Amino acid sequence: MEIFKTISEIRSYVKQERRAGKTIGFVPTMGYLHQGHLTLMKEAKKDNDIVIVSIFVNPTQFGPTEDYEEYPRNLEGDATLAKEVGVDIIFAPEVEEVYFKGAVTTVRIDGLTDRLCGASRVGHFDGVCTIVTKLFNIVNPDKAYFGQKDAQQVLVIKRMVADLNIDIEVVTVPIVREADGLAMSSRNKYLNQTEREAALVLYKSLQQAQQLIASEKVDAKLIKEEMIKLINQEPLAKIDYVEIVNQNNLEEINRVEGKVLIALAVYIGETRLIDNLMLELKN
Repeated sequence: MEIFKTISEIRSYVKQERRAGKTIGFVPTMGYLHQGHLTLMKEAKKDNDIVIVSIFVNPTQFGPTEDYEEYPRNLEGDATLAKEVGVDIIFAPEVEEVYFKGAVTTVRIDGLTDRLCGASRVGHFDGVCTIVTKLFNIVNPDKAYFGQKDAQQVLVIKRMVADLNIDIEVVTVPIVREADGLAMSSRNKYLNQTEREAALVLYKSLQQAQQLIASEKVDAKLIKEEMIKLINQEPLAKIDYVEIVNQNNLEEINRVEGKVLIALAVYIGETRLIDNLMLELKN
């Protein structure tokens, strides 16, 4: 496995492999890899001859009060983990390599980015769409792999790829959870032991919603109210949002039917965590 730091290196490598007729799978990450990331890489390895992973903490998707400087970084440890699951190349550029001074182009998607995480993280998805577009143009993969935990992000990227006629298949991989149900996230490292236990309330609220739906409760407002009630019983939890929406357009629904996304963002102490549940229900 090799680590490339420059765009010219990665482009030269990709051209060489494409001339040899090889397919390329791509997993974009911000590093500090965990089992969720490794699952994406394993899926990419199943489907493709070559797997490229980017490790880049993207400054343009962080707000002014968010944790860009503190975001965990460990390239050496990431490289060890990536090599163990068969990754061929890590692309780990510096910020100056990706964003040159004076650049004035941003990729923006309207509508889908105005709600859920986009409502409280203004400009976040502009940064996501811009960096993903740049990485897609640099790496030029056949398939790109994203985790369902970031459900809104996946939907936004799929729409961007369709709208801009980008010839890449976006593959969604299910959420990977700890044994007790907590969704794996690089931000989990911020949690102390008490907060780590408190964070389980996200998964518990999703389980509660699933149980209510299984008992034929289909009123979305009622289900949300019960979820909020449960989360508010945890003193360390502060709700950003709890929403039940249509999977395809993220619009709020009144009745739980068809393709449904139950999504939430909750602060546990100072750490913002997200989780979700995707369901497909008969009418």
